[in-house]
Amino acid sequence: MKTILICAVVSLLSSILCTPLVVAYFRRRGFGQEIRADGPQSHLVKRGTPTMGGVAIIGSTVLGYVAAHISIAIRGGGGPDASGVLLLFLFVGLGMVGFLDDLIKIRRQRSLGLRARAKIGGQLVVGVVFAVLSLMFKNGKGLAPASTHLSYVRDIGAIGLGSVGFVVLAYVIITATSNAVNLTDGLDGLAAGASAMVFGAFTLIEFLQFRNPCYPHFHTGCYTVRDPLDIALVAASALGACFGFLWWNASPAQIFMGDTGSMALGGLMAGLAILSHTELLLVVLGGLFAAITLSGIIQTGWFKWTRLRTGTGRRVFRMAPLHHHFELGGWEEVTIIVRFWIMAGIAAAFGMGLFYADFVGNG
Repeated sequence: MKTILICAVVSLLSSILCTPLVVAYFRRRGFGQEIRADGPQSHLVKRGTPTMGGVAIIGSTVLGYVAAHISIAIRGGGGPDASGVLLLFLFVGLGMVGFLDDLIKIRRQRSLGLRARAKIGGQLVVGVVFAVLSLMFKNGKGLAPASTHLSYVRDIGAIGLGSVGFVVLAYVIITATSNAVNLTDGLDGLAAGASAMVFGAFTLIEFLQFRNPCYPHFHTGCYTVRDPLDIALVAASALGACFGFLWWNASPAQIFMGDTGSMALGGLMAGLAILSHTELLLVVLGGLFAAITLSGIIQTGWFKWTRLRTGTGRRVFRMAPLHHHFELGGWEEVTIIVRFWIMAGIAAAFGMGLFYADFVGNG
């Protein structure tokens, strides 16, 4: 537990202290946010606010993880495990895809960056490489970082996917979650605060798994997850980094995380779910992200359907994603953010409750 606290504190302090340096550097370079012309008009005042702040989140998370392992090494422990390194690969890899997207927006002075095919291609490469590697590197007990079974709070033994099926599912989860967090990152601090809650839940889940392994002695309700402590270190580091970044990203934001941060955070959530064998539970833990994504799907689907049937497209919401619907309805931005944080907290707590109920139910 001390090691988890160390990585969380180091990443928190690093994020709080280093983000202002990133803000100053990006201001000098003119790395400012472009605003959608069709978005809420109240956002136009945010044009020029430094973006790509996700580099501070990524750097602080990696630093927290490294600091934790230095602490372990001082006490005579081993080095990083495969699961932690794979999660950081996914985290940094998707952050690089987002960074390219942000950089194109800045260079070309527009609100759209990478073409859809290029972005999906980047997610495909990073996601598939992560999925393939996570089936390798078996430890002495024969456990790979990931399992080819579909999982909820643990593997569902009756549903085997096979190696190819697992890779496809992992890619879908990674792409969907990274895009969901990207959609949510539309108001100051919304994505950072909601992400911190999900990472907090994963930290607790991994700690329970770490304290109840199936090796060396099998017992009812134990967990066959490889490297749960290392996974917890990554989750706790991301938790601290998000909270530290939120200090500067809260309304009125002095910096935005950009696609650099949102795609990296979403990918990390997906990776945590895959390696902790809680893939379906991610939908509950990240309930806010799921709802916001669903609002966009409903809006687009209904518009196309009604245009096909009547010739005139109709909308369910004033604007999608969901938070912009409430903005156009007259809600203050801070009110939306806080209420959505409450929703995110309820979803994360409910998901954690489902996991703990299974944990208690299995003795």
